Amino acid sequence: MTILERLKQPTPKFFRTLRNIGIALATAGGVIIAAPIGLPAIVVTVATYMAVAGTVATAVSQAVVQSDEAPEEKPDEEE
Repeated sequence: MTILERLKQPTPKFFRTLRNIGIALATAGGVIIAAPIGLPAIVVTVATYMAVAGTVATAVSQAVVQSDEAPEEKPDEEE
């Protein structure tokens, strides 16, 4: 399965919710970072971490796919 095929597959409900939370975190962090007023350094640092965490959560959640087929079982190795 290629990356493009994987991204086109349906995403499970839990990961859709997680993806939406990640988008919200990334957006909120980006807004705070780009604020035209001077903010304390700690606020900008936390916003940067929020943006990175939101972006990573969004990317990982989008890559998870729901498979209709049962996973293949590996035969037990004999000693």
